[in-house]
Amino acid sequence: MALSAATSSFKHVNCNLPPSSSQPISLTPFSLTFVSKQSTPSSVSSSIQFQSSNNKGVDFGLTFSKNNRSNFACTEAVRVLTGSLTSTQGFKFALVVARFNEIITRPLLEGALDTFKKYSVKDEDIDVVWVPGSFEIGIIAEKLGMSGKYNAIVCIGAVIRGETTHYDAVANSAASGVLNASLKSGVPCVFGVLTTENMEQAMNRAGGKSGNKGAEAALTAIEMASLCEHHLK
Repeated sequence: MALSAATSSFKHVNCNLPPSSSQPISLTPFSLTFVSKQSTPSSVSSSIQFQSSNNKGVDFGLTFSKNNRSNFACTEAVRVLTGSLTSTQGFKFALVVARFNEIITRPLLEGALDTFKKYSVKDEDIDVVWVPGSFEIGIIAEKLGMSGKYNAIVCIGAVIRGETTHYDAVANSAASGVLNASLKSGVPCVFGVLTTENMEQAMNRAGGKSGNKGAEAALTAIEMASLCEHHLK
């Protein structure tokens, strides 16, 4: 007589026979009693009692160990949401750009605009707003987000460490300002502010050997706009 698991959601079946059961057991005709209880979230302990016509009973102890991952895959439909980089029609974007360290922020802006163009965002759907420095980016990003006109906002700036602690104050304020703008307005505000130790590091990230972080920020804005518009409304 063979015992088998009835569903693929059980990975292991352990059947413990009495030590004296070295000979085949005939249980026809027989009655069956099945008792099951969940021992842990991942296992079920069960017992089966077979009673034959000659009243000789045999108890089987079974433990079913669930394969949680397999069971989940079999019984649950996992919904995966992601933004698209190809569905940009109708999206409007704003870019808030710090004028301070313009030798860095302008190439970042150009990288962002080139990326928007590559992904079929029309010029009339892009607004560029200049602010004095990275410290002022947050308040303007928040106002633009609250206006309801834009699907995402790219925040571009460059904070380069100097000889004083001014760098830390501006960098932290810029980061928290962009984050708060997103949270308060509900519009994705992408942090495209460089915070570097020196000018060389900044130039490398503004079209140099480390790429263009403005272009990367534009890609993030497109994906976030798509995710919010198509899946999270």
